[in-house]
Amino acid sequence: MTLVGKKAPKFTAKAVVNHNISTINLDDFLGQYVVLFFYPLDFTFVCPTELHAFQEQLPAFEKRGVQLIGCSVDSHFSHAAWLKAPKSSGGIEGVSYPLVSDLNKSIARAYDVLNEEAGIAYRGLFLLDQQGIVRHMLVNDLGLGRSVGEVLRLVDALIFHEQNGEVCPANWKAGSKGMKPNEQGLTEFFGHTQT
Repeated sequence: MTLVGKKAPKFTAKAVVNHNISTINLDDFLGQYVVLFFYPLDFTFVCPTELHAFQEQLPAFEKRGVQLIGCSVDSHFSHAAWLKAPKSSGGIEGVSYPLVSDLNKSIARAYDVLNEEAGIAYRGLFLLDQQGIVRHMLVNDLGLGRSVGEVLRLVDALIFHEQNGEVCPANWKAGSKGMKPNEQGLTEFFGHTQT
């Protein structure tokens, strides 16, 4: 199942934000870009490397108007405990974006990233535009960590496309040339001229 081009499944759930337990609703973030990413479990191994990698780039996401949201099938109490554990011992102390509790696994199911056999989410990532439409999704198996730099590149591509109406060719990066989405754009991109 692909959610690309569709409205992101809504949810309201408990989350930990800056050590405070609160309830968040996905609709609260309409008008912003959202990167919603799922990770398998608190207190594991690849997961803290990803959460810290996203935190390290938080200023870059905020500069682009992006709200980061992490989500796993753990309780909000587990998230809160993991946030108190130092990085040197595998904890995520210092992570400040919301960590959603999906204890009943309904959010992971709605986004089709739940590994039913294991009862945990795959490493799913969803980029939502300001209207809450999914514009990009990626799902990795449990042992494969994601590239935060690639997520930022895709955010830049989405913003460029929305602002310019041009499309982003392979390996496009911020500051690179885009393409008009037609034959002329393609030939201009490859440096050919039409006669």
